[in-house]
Order: sequence, then structure tokens, then C-alpha cells
Amino acid sequence: MSRIPLKPYLLTKDEEGRFTLTVRETRYNSQGYPLVTATRIDETFQTANAARSHAREHFGAEAGQFAMK
Repeated sequence: MSRIPLKPYLLTKDEEGRFTLTVRETRYNSQGYPLVTATRIDETFQTANAARSHAREHFGAEAGQFAMK
């Protein structure tokens, strides 16, 4: 089983071209199975850079912690 955690910040583009941010937390149970909690932020952003900036300011995100979908 892979123990590489998911990138904690997921950026998705909706049908209108706006970006949403989802914050993911990966924990492991006593058998080493990953448990992922995903929380979608209600705010939408015009650009992916605006969403990244929001994550840096409010959650302490760093470069390399973002995934796009």
C-alpha cells in the first residue's frame, strides 16, 4: 500500500470557468489505511492563482501542495 499522501489542496474548474478550492487532510488508521477528509471552500475564484493565494494566506499552503482536476 502506498503511503504517499494526496496533495492537500485541490483546485477544480467548474462549468462557468471559475475555480474552487478543496482542502484535504490525510490521516492513517491503526492498520495504516489512509483516511481522507475533504472540505470544499464555499468561495469561488476567477483564476487558479487567486485560489492558490487564498490557500497561502488562510491555510499556510506552500508551492507543490496543489493538485488540479
